[in-house]
Amino acid sequence: MDQQLLYAVNGYAGQWEWLDRTMMAVGHPGYYLIPGVLVLGYWVWLKRQEAFIGLVALAALIPASDFLGAQLKHLVGRSRPCQMLQGINELSACGGTFGFPSNHAVNAAAAAAFFQVMYPASGWVSWPLVVLIGLSRVYVAAHYVTDVLGGWAIGAILGGGAASLLLRWRRGRGHNPEAAS
Repeated sequence: MDQQLLYAVNGYAGQWEWLDRTMMAVGHPGYYLIPGVLVLGYWVWLKRQEAFIGLVALAALIPASDFLGAQLKHLVGRSRPCQMLQGINELSACGGTFGFPSNHAVNAAAAAAFFQVMYPASGWVSWPLVVLIGLSRVYVAAHYVTDVLGGWAIGAILGGGAASLLLRWRRGRGHNPEAAS
């Protein structure tokens, strides 16, 4: 079933240049630089101390989730579809040797879950973006659907857990827990 889903999604690759470019861009971290800086600037403007603490937490969370994803790849040892399957539309270099979990999915879900716990209203923006990033990884044949689903689960646990710990720490220091909402 995983292969059938991959072929179904990847089957659109190469048919529309604008969609190919979009899916390639969505998977590139530089694509989020300007929007990310704007959001972070707004956060600092609204709540300077909270933003600083949150940025430090995110600066630790994303590399940690990326590292964990990389370690899991080597532990699981699942090959990428672009290395195993014939007749796929490969739009970019295949990537590293192993594919489970998708680190793009892990990192995106970790950040989204972190913001969802800290700011519940952020979910309407962050989770559709997480889905788009995951879909792009299947579209370009870098990952199977289950690589992305696993990455989302791992990232959600890490990001949600990190934000929950941060909120608990803030409550312990006498901060109003509702201030983050």
